[in-house]
Amino acid sequence: MLTVFSEKHALRDAKTELYGGELVPPFECPVRAEYVLEQLQSVKLGEVIAPQEFGLDPISRIHDTGFLNFLENCWADWQAVGYKGEAIPTVWPSRRMPQDRIPNHIEGKMGYYCLASETSISDGTWQAARASANVALTAQAAIRDGTNEAFALCRPPGHHAAGDMYGGYCFINNAAVAAQAFIDQGASRVAILDVDFHHGNGTQSIFYNRSDVMFLSLHGDPKDAFPHFLGYNDETGTGQGEGFNHNYPMGPGTNFKTWGSALDDACQKIKAYGPDALVISLGVDTFEHDPISFFKLTSDDFTRYGTTIGTLKLPTLFIMEGGYAVEEIGVNAVNVLQGYEEY
Repeated sequence: MLTVFSEKHALRDAKTELYGGELVPPFECPVRAEYVLEQLQSVKLGEVIAPQEFGLDPISRIHDTGFLNFLENCWADWQAVGYKGEAIPTVWPSRRMPQDRIPNHIEGKMGYYCLASETSISDGTWQAARASANVALTAQAAIRDGTNEAFALCRPPGHHAAGDMYGGYCFINNAAVAAQAFIDQGASRVAILDVDFHHGNGTQSIFYNRSDVMFLSLHGDPKDAFPHFLGYNDETGTGQGEGFNHNYPMGPGTNFKTWGSALDDACQKIKAYGPDALVISLGVDTFEHDPISFFKLTSDDFTRYGTTIGTLKLPTLFIMEGGYAVEEIGVNAVNVLQGYEEY
């Protein structure tokens, strides 16, 4: 299997995350990608290549230009005010406040574009996010050109990023950008299957009123898990998108029997939809020892569900999302890819 990877991911090296009322070292850290790369090379899964540069045009097909300008300049604007720490939002346009006024001051601007305060912005964040999008687009281009499967080892991840919001460690929605590229290059239908523990709220919101991209997400019940405010099973799409959004929220302690049944149902829906390409938002934070999730999948379970995905026999783009049990992230991610190749 072809893998695309960029050393520029390491430019995203924030030192602080707001967690449980404390500033702690971020769970989303550079070593995550290194562990996955090491495991890929250990099992000799296939060629690893660097990404091409695609510019902002394919990213702007998904994300608001004002939002992208904010991301590009946020760190410089934060420093210009004289703040000493990493950029963390402190105020939001909450209920009964106007939602359409973008402040000039960086403090207000951060709150306008941010969905959660755990994700700090620091030097190198924008450059790493751009590189991550290029990784996804390079792997997508390989599938467009005839490769049946590819793995975009993206970091930072992307599925929480909406058209004009960042958070949950995500800045550019790599899966959405890749899916849109398939559509722009002639695909009539694309399916995005999100197997990360956390609901892909950004991806859902981007495609919620569209029928040319089906979104399916298996995740922790938002009553108990981040991002809390999207991911319920009655969210099925609006307008032309009605019936093309499918959520599978599951509660604490979910094991593979329950999770796998949800995956089987999602795969049946994908088969019935008949997409030209399948994008997998591959988060492996469903692992039983992940520090910020409550599912109980074992390392062997990742191999099993990779095989299930393979039985769909679709051109498949795997895009790395979450996974925070760092010592096992490489094994679990690569197990999915190896299971897929076993079908």
